[in-house]
Amino acid sequence: MGKRALVFWGGWEGHTPEKSSAVVRAMLEGNGFDVAVRQGTGCLAESDPSGFDLIVPVVTMSSIEKEELGALLAAVRSGVGLAGFHGTMGDSFRNEPEYQFMVGGQWVSHPGNIIDYRVNVTRANDPIMSGIADFDYRSEQYYMHVDPSNEVLATTTFSAEHLDFIEGVTMPVVWKKSYGKGRVFYSSLGHVADEFAVGEMRMIFERGALWAAR
Repeated sequence: MGKRALVFWGGWEGHTPEKSSAVVRAMLEGNGFDVAVRQGTGCLAESDPSGFDLIVPVVTMSSIEKEELGALLAAVRSGVGLAGFHGTMGDSFRNEPEYQFMVGGQWVSHPGNIIDYRVNVTRANDPIMSGIADFDYRSEQYYMHVDPSNEVLATTTFSAEHLDFIEGVTMPVVWKKSYGKGRVFYSSLGHVADEFAVGEMRMIFERGALWAAR
């Protein structure tokens, strides 16, 4: 039996959640997953998410019911993998600190909005980053509050161009961590679905999702 993944989407339309979910679905199906795609968070309470091998939230600036969040947290603690990108996992539920604790970070700003910046690979020997060199990227450069226990795989450094008081700040872009028995992977790249056309961004997320899956 192949692996099973749940992708649920919603929230702010600016992050193209439905289109991004379709990209993720095709990617995972290409890797042999049976993928269920659902709109909204209700699916987390309607059926037991612990039966999946991987969960990918594609939700921004939304809310989640206590029962739904509890089911998601319990599933990951039990060993279900969690993988996501940009605000669709790093800014999903601003009122839920336990969700943010599981993810390992929370978006707080993107100075300058869509800009050109550099992504620096910090763990070139990690299989997720293997063969990927530092690269230029055009998107929102995410400033995040992050868990110091994250295993950081790539970073970016802020200039003074858009905010002088953050000049020289080095910020995690890609990380992995554990939450209970579950593996958690996050990349801040991927503002809209079209960014999956960038080879490095796509490869990093695909490898990270496969790593996270039970």
